[in-house]
Amino acid sequence: MGIPLIQKVRVGAYVGKKRFGSNGNGRFSLALMLEPLFRCNLACIGCGKISYPEEILKKRMSPEECMGAIEECGAPVVCIAGGEPLLHPQISEITEGLVARKKFVYLCTNALLVQKRIHEFTPSPYLTFNVHLDALKDHHDARVGRKGVFENAVKAIGLLVSQGFRVTTNTTLFKGETAESAGQLFDLLASLQVEAMTIASAFRYENAPDQEHFFNRDEAIQLFRSIFLAGRGRNWRFNHSALYLDFLEGNQNYACTPWGNPTRNIFGWQKPCYLIDDGYEPTYRDLMKNTEWSKYGAGRDSRCTHCMLHSGFEPTAVIDSARNPLKALRVHLRRNRP
Repeated sequence: MGIPLIQKVRVGAYVGKKRFGSNGNGRFSLALMLEPLFRCNLACIGCGKISYPEEILKKRMSPEECMGAIEECGAPVVCIAGGEPLLHPQISEITEGLVARKKFVYLCTNALLVQKRIHEFTPSPYLTFNVHLDALKDHHDARVGRKGVFENAVKAIGLLVSQGFRVTTNTTLFKGETAESAGQLFDLLASLQVEAMTIASAFRYENAPDQEHFFNRDEAIQLFRSIFLAGRGRNWRFNHSALYLDFLEGNQNYACTPWGNPTRNIFGWQKPCYLIDDGYEPTYRDLMKNTEWSKYGAGRDSRCTHCMLHSGFEPTAVIDSARNPLKALRVHLRRNRP
């Protein structure tokens, strides 16, 4: 897998402490999804985050609020999303504060502002630029609504790698993608020396402009099986656990763990997860206490029926790995056979 050893060790120790320590049987968070603003410089047709009125798009979380969120939550990993985080004037200060706390930070970006703002950041094993690339050039630019975005992202990846930054990518798959076209994208990303790739089947946001290009779960499983079969012997590294990748192929029957990746944004702590907005709580403690977690998941909430996203299922896979290390090892070895 593409996750560095230092991150595996620290996250593994954290999971072990939570499972076997004094609070070992309760719910805990593996990664914080931090959205310090909703404003974006693109209008992706599959996005459900940018339809707010202008007065909301002007709002931003302060560095103090961001530090408070991670102190409340305690997760070892922070994914900074949005909107476009590089539009936040204090994003380097926010990132620096999280790194100083030795949190593994994934700064999710469309890369349009990387060249302008790269000088504000310092390479660190705790900081990763996670560049969003959904498809090859023409399809990616069509989905984000602007020509040249793909080529800009490729150049930004090269610049970040040359400056010594950790770089991963995030690819969300929509209908129309094939194993062949996805494979061509992954070959390109591997040639750019990205550390690892995050992959997902797109979630059907209720207010996304495009409602026609989402996979159902069976369709997504078939595509992932074809992609991973085509990837045997190729230099693809994914930023996921072996058991989560096995889940994407339909080999693991997992329930979602929504509290494993809680969301904090300009409104507060979002219930129940990054993808579904059923209200907000003022504190992390209130989120964990007041959310009716049993209401959500496939078979319970229709919005969850076809979801396979890592925000809910990667924590389940990581916990399963901790409980069943031999199973995780067997799956890892099987998946990595040529």
